[in-house]
Amino acid sequence: FFITSKVDSLFHQRIKAVKLRWTQAWRRMNKKGKVDESAKKRTRKAAKFQKAIVGMSLDDIKKKKAMKPELRQQAKETAAKEAKARQTKTKAAPKAKSGAAVAKGKAEKPKLPGGKKASGGGGKNEALKSKR
Repeated sequence: FFITSKVDSLFHQRIKAVKLRWTQAWRRMNKKGKVDESAKKRTRKAAKFQKAIVGMSLDDIKKKKAMKPELRQQAKETAAKEAKARQTKTKAAPKAKSGAAVAKGKAEKPKLPGGKKASGGGGKNEALKSKR
């Protein structure tokens, strides 16, 4: 049922047409011929656009971008100073209470002998023991 005895012989030797350079199959696999369709497919480049983010509108973002770097740096430094001042205030307030709170915290958790945990989870073996 083969076209030629050459093709018949190659088929029975289990030689694939793709491996033979003179076959159409090889030419198709290696992109030979068809010169007129040699132009590569063009890929589109994604267009950039800005979206508003949570806590900041698009106008705010554009204003920030338009600001000069020196002004932006100054604003950043002032914001950092304010945050630091806030932190020092919050740290100073709890220090007076912290001594009493630490003593209470230690007294609340009793330790069990043998290094066992206070939670009564048990696990698989504990459940089996209780059934017996």
